Amino acid sequence: METAALIVVLVIALALFFDFTNGFHDTANAMATPIATGALKPKTAVLLAAGLNLVGAFLSTEVSQTVSHGIIRDDGVSDAFLPMIFAGLIGAITWNMLTWLLGLPSSSSHALFGGLIGATLVGVGVGGIDFGAVLSKIVLPALIAPVTAGIIAFAATKIAYSITRRYDNKPDGRDGFRWGQIFTSSMVALAHGTNDAQKTMGVITLALITVGWQSQDQADPHLWVIIACAVTIALGTYLGGWRIIRTLGKGLTDVKPAQGFAAESSTAATILASSYFGFALSTTQVASGSVIGSGLGRRGSSVRWGTAGRIAIGWLLTLPAAGAVGALAALLIQWLGGWGIAVDAVLAVAIIVGLFLRSRKDAVTHANAMSDVAESGLAVELPDTPPPTRRQQRIERAKAEAKARAAAREKAKADAKKARDDADKAAKAKAQAEKAAKDQKKAKGKSGSTGKKAKAGADAEKNSGKGESL
Repeated sequence: METAALIVVLVIALALFFDFTNGFHDTANAMATPIATGALKPKTAVLLAAGLNLVGAFLSTEVSQTVSHGIIRDDGVSDAFLPMIFAGLIGAITWNMLTWLLGLPSSSSHALFGGLIGATLVGVGVGGIDFGAVLSKIVLPALIAPVTAGIIAFAATKIAYSITRRYDNKPDGRDGFRWGQIFTSSMVALAHGTNDAQKTMGVITLALITVGWQSQDQADPHLWVIIACAVTIALGTYLGGWRIIRTLGKGLTDVKPAQGFAAESSTAATILASSYFGFALSTTQVASGSVIGSGLGRRGSSVRWGTAGRIAIGWLLTLPAAGAVGALAALLIQWLGGWGIAVDAVLAVAIIVGLFLRSRKDAVTHANAMSDVAESGLAVELPDTPPPTRRQQRIERAKAEAKARAAAREKAKADAKKARDDADKAAKAKAQAEKAAKDQKKAKGKSGSTGKKAKAGADAEKNSGKGESL
């Protein structure tokens, strides 16, 4: 019993540390967008997310019941299963720490489920897992929720741009969307608390059930479990989220406040609805789906399917990778017995410390949290010059028509002026021709009278000569 109690303490400590990593791993899901668009300052955003994670952890226990009573069959829960929970948590924490070091926005939820499933397969066998619950509560929501959130975000973005008659080259600081992001990002943080904090509660409750410290008929976790998990995830949210925020934040700098508002509204609505029904969602997947959907809601955008495919591959790798580590940890326990738990504990501490020390070589704080490129932001390609809206097209057509009318008026004026000039030239030419004709006629008249005078003079001279001869 003393050994079991010691293992329970180790499991609770490890579960709370996973809760801590979950907090700093998923901070960016709520706060990267308002930080990137300038709606909130980094430290203010993280503090707000921590407080709302704390509050959200008290609002629901449905997801906790899914973890403690849904995934593992009741006949597989016994004292012998307790080390398997320990091994599963090692798998989840190892994957969380590795992806945190790399700045990858992976799913903490799937890391936890993968670790537990891998350890259970080794310790209990296939019969220890309720695959129906895994399919209905984990796998299907993981496939449906990001698509649903993306569709909602797409429609919300279209509506936001349509109602406000905004277009992409209009300044964003003069509308209310940036202020609206404060509300929507707060809702995402609250929703994160209602979903992700519950998973750790479920793990601790499962551990208590295995040693008989809690009845299987008691679905809700103890109050001290709720408080411990709420405080831990809030602390992790406040202290450690900068590395993931750096990854998401830079890629989201192209996201305008209207898009951020739509994406966060969709994320919050999807997670809150899932928490109500007890679906254990990945907030990372839901948030990424919303970002992609809101990006497609902007005119002229297109999906970079290569990048989107890499994101999906990362999602798919999380569960089996954490499951493989959890299975290896469970095998060590089976091979070495009690010493296996000690070896796992030492290896877990070494991995955690090693990854943390490695992260110090490239420390990320609020001062440099916006330096990398976000995968989810890059999944949508936005045009350098967005296509014009219908309003812009009407304006451009009106301008073109006005320009054409002005050009026609100018051409008519020019044609009229040319006609007047031609008429003036013709009139001048006619006047000159008439004048020339008159001058010519006048010249002829002068020439005729001179000839007559000369002839008369000649006749007179002739007659004079005749008289002298007589």
